[in-house]
Amino acid sequence: MNDRTALVTGANKGIGHQIARLLVAEGFTVYVGARDAGRGRRAAEEIGGGARPLVLDVTDQESITAAAGHVDRLDVLVNNAGIGASPAAPDVATAEEFRQVYETNVFGVVAVTNAFLPVLRRSPHPRIVNVSSGTGSLTWSVSPNPQFTPGSGAAAAYRSSKTALNALTVLYAQTLSEGGFKVNALAPGLRATDLNARAAAGGDPAEAAQGAVRLALLPDDGPTGEFFSWDGTPVPW
Repeated sequence: MNDRTALVTGANKGIGHQIARLLVAEGFTVYVGARDAGRGRRAAEEIGGGARPLVLDVTDQESITAAAGHVDRLDVLVNNAGIGASPAAPDVATAEEFRQVYETNVFGVVAVTNAFLPVLRRSPHPRIVNVSSGTGSLTWSVSPNPQFTPGSGAAAAYRSSKTALNALTVLYAQTLSEGGFKVNALAPGLRATDLNARAAAGGDPAEAAQGAVRLALLPDDGPTGEFFSWDGTPVPW
């Protein structure tokens, strides 16, 4: 009997929705995290099978605490919820723009992860997948790479938030290493979602979701504290 359980934040649309769909196809019961109850319910109904709606606003501690109270076991946590906000470079972006992005992309990940750690620790094979961005790689930002043209300071709030998320991935992996956890980050590539202005030029979100599911299903001898592209190739920090 397959009784594995997963939670995907921001799963009512985009990459998160596809991750939830693929995990259900793998036999998981999947909590479809969404800020809006109606959208979450519709997303879960569309996925079907083991999809379960869960109201979860990653920027609201009361919402996070309430959501955690509805989950008594968890094997996989996918921190997918994120916002892109302004494309501005750091010399024109406001501090408030940075705060808004970090609230979701960084602080929200910490709040959700810590709230669900007690149930993750009950799992024999706990996995955490943080959906990051290749643009958060400092190495790729200053050198040729397969995902974007380096040398621009655009989208400073978003990109630096993903760099911070990458650091958190390493620190959580180190902290949780003795509990059997595998904690890794994913660079999904440019996808056709409403996260950014270039969405129309992006690829299929389902392709990126396959990379997240691969990390969710890592064997016990798999990597931890690493950064991977959607196709499984390593990404430099």
